[in-house]
Amino acid sequence: MKVKLFDFQKDALDKLKEKILAARSHASVENPQAIAFSAPTGSGKTIVLTALFERIFEGDVDLPAQRDAVILWLSDMPELNEQTRRKIETKSDRIKTRNLITIDSTFDSDVLEAGNIYFVNTQKLGNEKLLTKVGDGRKYSIWTTLTNTARAYPDRFYVVIDEAHRGMAAAPVAAEARTLMQRFLLGYPDVGLLAMPLVVGVSATPRRFMDLLEQAPHTVHRVAVQTEAVRLSGLLKDRILIHYPEQRATAEMSLLGEAAARWAEISRAWEHYCASEEEPRVRPILVVQIENGTTNQLTRTNLADAIGVIERAVGRRLLPGELAHALHETGDLEVGSQIVRRVDASRIEDDPAIGVVFFKTSLSTGWDCPRAEVMMSFRRAEEHTYIAQLLGRMVRTPLARRVEKDAALNDVHLFLPHFDEGAVHSVVNDLANIEDIPPAETGTSKELVILKRREELDDVFAELAELVTYRVNGNRAQSNLRRLAAIARGLTMDGISVEAWDEAKSQVVSWIDAQVAGLISAGSLAGDVEALTSVGLATLTVEQGGQLGPAATPIAYRVPVSSVDIDHLFEQAGRVLSNGLHMAYWQANADRPAMEVKAEAILVSRDHTAMAALEAAAGAQFDALFDANKRSIMNLSEQRRAHYERLRTSSAKPSEIPWHLPETIDFRRRPDAPRYEGHIFIEDDGSFRAELGTWEEDVLAEEALKPDFLGWFRNVDRKQWSLEIPYATGGLVKPMFPDLVIFRQGLKGLLADVLEPHDPSLADNVEKAVGLAYFAESHGHLFGRIQLIRKLSSPSGGEKYVRLEINSTSMQQELKRSTTNPQLDALFHSHGVVEA
Repeated sequence: MKVKLFDFQKDALDKLKEKILAARSHASVENPQAIAFSAPTGSGKTIVLTALFERIFEGDVDLPAQRDAVILWLSDMPELNEQTRRKIETKSDRIKTRNLITIDSTFDSDVLEAGNIYFVNTQKLGNEKLLTKVGDGRKYSIWTTLTNTARAYPDRFYVVIDEAHRGMAAAPVAAEARTLMQRFLLGYPDVGLLAMPLVVGVSATPRRFMDLLEQAPHTVHRVAVQTEAVRLSGLLKDRILIHYPEQRATAEMSLLGEAAARWAEISRAWEHYCASEEEPRVRPILVVQIENGTTNQLTRTNLADAIGVIERAVGRRLLPGELAHALHETGDLEVGSQIVRRVDASRIEDDPAIGVVFFKTSLSTGWDCPRAEVMMSFRRAEEHTYIAQLLGRMVRTPLARRVEKDAALNDVHLFLPHFDEGAVHSVVNDLANIEDIPPAETGTSKELVILKRREELDDVFAELAELVTYRVNGNRAQSNLRRLAAIARGLTMDGISVEAWDEAKSQVVSWIDAQVAGLISAGSLAGDVEALTSVGLATLTVEQGGQLGPAATPIAYRVPVSSVDIDHLFEQAGRVLSNGLHMAYWQANADRPAMEVKAEAILVSRDHTAMAALEAAAGAQFDALFDANKRSIMNLSEQRRAHYERLRTSSAKPSEIPWHLPETIDFRRRPDAPRYEGHIFIEDDGSFRAELGTWEEDVLAEEALKPDFLGWFRNVDRKQWSLEIPYATGGLVKPMFPDLVIFRQGLKGLLADVLEPHDPSLADNVEKAVGLAYFAESHGHLFGRIQLIRKLSSPSGGEKYVRLEINSTSMQQELKRSTTNPQLDALFHSHGVVEA
């Protein structure tokens, strides 16, 4: 693959390989198999399947190759097929363009040719279409071709049904009532089509596909990607902001102007960001959904007026090629002095000149465009469901990652002049409930805001770089050898430590040498090498007539193993050690027999004790490298810094990373939320508004009265910028997000206090207290107070906020011995203090 898979995509690929292996081992015409692959819209299903296709054709350590496999990609739209074909072509470095074949009306073959990926859409499969007929020079209908292929290759003919939830609605079982999509699962004897023996259904929501499989004869295998994993990846925009008038307005061109102004603002922001981060420039697109037309009119929307409004809003004339449309019923349009060129929806993303696209309803399917960041719709409120579906195509991030430096670049904007508040909430509800909508936070522009740093607190933000946070379950766990190789190569590539990669390889070679020496001292190596490099054979003589010869006892002897077999095992060892470390070991021992050196690497990779020792050494060295270079890492670009942070947090146990608060953050609050003073992030008007609980509000008031108070931070759950602390509960490690971080001026500089007002009736009280104790034990020297806070009755009457100070060694020891909530209650009564 030319692209690196996200962790959740790697997990999905591993599960698909497992299910594919099981399915094809049993697939036959009499015993058909189906795999239901479900993942949220925007999760990169096509990328995962492309990686799967590479492994089907070329094999993998746990999936034997099928070089004569055939793949048929089936969808209900030509645009979907074209976009998929081009994505496979551009993302795979193993699948050749010549092997990607679109089936058109001239296609005529008895079987599909092995080694190819074919594309066909249901619009070509109707009874009246040429593909489904014979005669006039055509020897085979497409149905005959598919049935012949299924009979010839039942265990290697993969029929992939894209968007498998469409065309799968429940229908009578009678063959004539089945949709074209259903025929591939249920068969269609009237035209001679078999139920396909090996089907992969791909969908954001496979419910209808699964319902149909209950009628089908297939054995079902399921693979699902969790929504939360996609959201955390940064692959999707964080938020969808909806702009609307307080009452449905006729001033639609005014909102178009606002949308165009926002597009221009985002364009400047992207230009600045990409220049500062040395990224390829992102050129965002404004998509404008126009009204339908009449018999004599292309659209009821005045395109000339719309173009004029856009140009006035952005303060310039739109450049040649910048205007485009995706209307199927016409070609290029001449509107006043501007040419609006016709573009296929699937090609919009790859055309950097396009800045504004007009369309009607053609973009809701078969179209992914991460550059589309602002949309304005002239459509009416009763079409809210369609508009929600369209937004589902707009939430991919242009850089396939979240932007930290400017949180506004993680937003999608929707302008709806013909929607009032009630109609807008219909869109919001649709985005929460429609099956194929991605998991982005949705709300009105009055609720979702961007906060920026308070300028007078630059010194506070500068000192925050010393603090740490955790990311619990944020990344897929990797082997320590892989992590070490990745950080060492990265440090060398980024110019932080040019010798890091060579030194890491030398270290690993020395560790392998030590493990080989251990095997030698244990007396097992010589025998294991002989068993690996030679094969025992036996000769038994049988005379003519079936009688045993004079040598009735078999004669045993050994022959050398083929170098091809050893090389294969050596490559498997390389996959275990990773990053070419097996080759580094071979090269370091180039003066010795190659077969012997390779055998040693193979045996070490198979020895659990040896690998455990290598993993432990690599983990310790990774931590040492990260700690030694973390200041330099913090000064890298966002993309590179995120790379190192992912490596840091991809160990089996939670690891800390620097707590980096970006220049801007996204925030949600009610338009009428109370205002609070002193927050370190503020809105453009200098205010901070939030919905705090009574306890948080009261504790904050106590803190603000203290003479050393500098400011505070509302710590929100599960944001990239949150302060996150791990705690153990029920055998799992989960994250906690303390509500308040208070900043004070200490004698030696900034003090950051972690305050957690926590209801004692909650079941996780003692677990969170213990988690805070372990955090304080490791990192308390970086913080001021670390407190668990309760509201308790006072002996003098009334109620007081009682604080349990955890940032002390004695309290940490007490908490680490605590296992029940009553024990924690007792500590509050014996050691809790009232500060106000």
